[in-house]
Amino acid sequence: MQYPVTSKSIRPDSDETIDAEVWPEGSLEVLSQVEVDQLRNQGAGGLYQLLRRCILAVLNSGGNTDDARAVLEKHRDFSVGFIQQDRGLKISLKGAPSSAFVDGVMIRGIREQVFAVLRDVVFTNNEIRESGRFDLKTSDNITNAVFHILRNARVLESPAAPNMVVCWGGHAISREEYDYTKKVGYELGLRQLNVCTGCGPGAMKGPMKGATIGHSKQRIRNGRYVGITEPGIIAAESPNPIVNSLVVMPDMEKRLEAFVRVGHGIVVFPGGVGTAEEVLYLLGILLHPDNRDLPMPFIMTGPPESESYLRHIDDFVAATLGAAAKSRYRIIIDDPQEVARQIQSGLKQVIEFRKHHGDAFYFNWRLKIDHEFQKPFVASHTAMRELVLAEDAPPHLLAANLRRVFSGIVSGNVREDTMARIERDGPFEIQGSARIMGLLDDLLKAFVADGRMKLVSRDYVPCYRIVV
Repeated sequence: MQYPVTSKSIRPDSDETIDAEVWPEGSLEVLSQVEVDQLRNQGAGGLYQLLRRCILAVLNSGGNTDDARAVLEKHRDFSVGFIQQDRGLKISLKGAPSSAFVDGVMIRGIREQVFAVLRDVVFTNNEIRESGRFDLKTSDNITNAVFHILRNARVLESPAAPNMVVCWGGHAISREEYDYTKKVGYELGLRQLNVCTGCGPGAMKGPMKGATIGHSKQRIRNGRYVGITEPGIIAAESPNPIVNSLVVMPDMEKRLEAFVRVGHGIVVFPGGVGTAEEVLYLLGILLHPDNRDLPMPFIMTGPPESESYLRHIDDFVAATLGAAAKSRYRIIIDDPQEVARQIQSGLKQVIEFRKHHGDAFYFNWRLKIDHEFQKPFVASHTAMRELVLAEDAPPHLLAANLRRVFSGIVSGNVREDTMARIERDGPFEIQGSARIMGLLDDLLKAFVADGRMKLVSRDYVPCYRIVV
């Protein structure tokens, strides 16, 4: 239930906004007075600014910019209010993007996502950070926290079928690449597989869109389209409206861990530096000695136009992490059916392995994730300069630091606080062995030359420089 629009106004730049009051949609019905006070608190210890940012991102679904600062500036008058009544919590919105409404009523899927944001922000703060139940400096407790956030969001189902395919890829891809992601999603849907992505546009939306058609043809009415995001990137990659199960993890590392814990197979589409970060994260985990025999179908794919991007990553992986890393994935060009068939075949191995070991299908507890992959990495000039990219590092730990390099570049591209630091203090400096630095420099230059780091709203200016 939601109240009709109370008023609407036209901003000076002619973008229409709406004021409205909205009741919850399934995810969260009541909050305590203490929790409501936390949400209203705009000070350092309050949750208001975080919640405002995430809700604005949800309401801005379909926006044509990936510049977080531009989004926040465009909607600088947007505000969120909380009305606590005996019947439950109601949210009041002022200056909300009109695209989130139809005839004055908020689109149901967007309303669900708004309250999913509220649910996750409150739960993470009160139950994960403040309760004292989780020591987030230890590996087991971090995994336990990820589990509890996902369980609270109702992502984990038991009994569960091993049919969740995680799809990674860029948000600003070409039309040909986007259409290809839909074709792969369609083939996955026809095979009764569900889709989990980073929840944004581009390669995160296409597989879900294709899967909905495949599911419809198979008369699957409970298809799952899980979107996992985090506050640092949500403004630049607003959740797409197909997502019917949105989860906001507290940081990038827990977001990445959530993907590999709930996914049974991985498909990587073309993207940019963020996609390379995800590939290195997954390979670093799979290269851990404890995961040597653990099955995880992993395919990188795209149309013919994407082959150079995928080959650049393939060459970089071979030169830095070696043959063992290359053996953990396949590259398939321009064949959506083969991608889906290979994923389905790989899932049979996952089923056999987990049955043999008595493992759960809804959460991959057995997967070993080194603490180096779990510690939140905050991109700063000092942190980027201190990363160790050495020839003699174990491959899985080298992958961890290479992942951090790409994470820092992503942060410098899309996070408004990191962008501000770079504008003030200059580009990040990345250093390491001459050979690895040469390979990294070549890869990043190839991304720039191919337009893989050109944001929608502006020409790309590198936020880093290589130091040998």
